[in-house]
Amino acid sequence: MEREGEQLSARPALETEGLRFLHVTVGSLLASYGWYILFSCILLYVVFQKLSARLRALRQRQLDQAEAAVEPDVVVKRQEALAAARLRMQEELNAQVEKHKEKLRQLEEEKRRQKIEMWDSMQEGKSYKRNARKPQEEESPGPSTSSVVPKRKSDKKPLRGGGKHQMMSNVWNFQHL
Repeated sequence: MEREGEQLSARPALETEGLRFLHVTVGSLLASYGWYILFSCILLYVVFQKLSARLRALRQRQLDQAEAAVEPDVVVKRQEALAAARLRMQEELNAQVEKHKEKLRQLEEEKRRQKIEMWDSMQEGKSYKRNARKPQEEESPGPSTSSVVPKRKSDKKPLRGGGKHQMMSNVWNFQHL
């Protein structure tokens, strides 16, 4: 019995000594190289994530290639759908081009009609500017032309005299003296 008691008391001492040794070595290792270990772990994690994403993409591509090679009907359907989508987009684009051309034709026709009206009014002896503005005034909502009062010229004298330059009048006066 005594021997068994010695073995029991000896084990906990060895275990505690082993734990202390482990604590001292791991603690000193972390104290010395802790930041390096931490950054290395983070770097390994990031590299592992990148590699696993690339491996998944590579596997997916291989599966798609194998699937496409096995099922040519799927490839044909995809190509037909792609061609149909392209055709639809081309038709929409053609429709837009036709609308744009029609608008340009209408604008051209409107300009031609205005030029004809201006020519006719000039032949009749009327001012073409007034006639050219009529369609624009009719289209624009605003006050009627009958209520607009034309501006009168002011009765003030002009600041400069009769269109002569001041220096020229002095020269003229000097010559005639």
